[in-house]
Amino acid sequence: MKKYILIILSFLIFNLAHAGMSNSDKKKAWECSGIYMANYFLPSGEQFEYSMKEKSMASVKVMKTYALEVGISEKEWDEGVNKAVDKYYGSKYDKAKTEDCHSFIEASIPNGAERVKKVVQTLY
Repeated sequence: MKKYILIILSFLIFNLAHAGMSNSDKKKAWECSGIYMANYFLPSGEQFEYSMKEKSMASVKVMKTYALEVGISEKEWDEGVNKAVDKYYGSKYDKAKTEDCHSFIEASIPNGAERVKKVVQTLY
């Protein structure tokens, strides 16, 4: 009986450790990372505010930190981000996609907006 309880508890703990980011959340976070990196490296001639670049880089950092906190391996995370960066790098600024990513962070990462603000303050 103790073995069954131990197995059930182990299963629950394992599921809780990965409950923070579902596969669809990972895909969305990777997409947002690609969008944010494209924002940071906008082609010349694009109009943007410097604060948007800061928020983009801070958001990428917050998403990676959160992914590592919930048990996603750094290798898996980096591979997903690299694919998204390849997809979006060199694209023009898309305000709607960027705002959607901001909303995603606020909704899916505990204290997401505050965490991004905190990282922005430490960038320079």
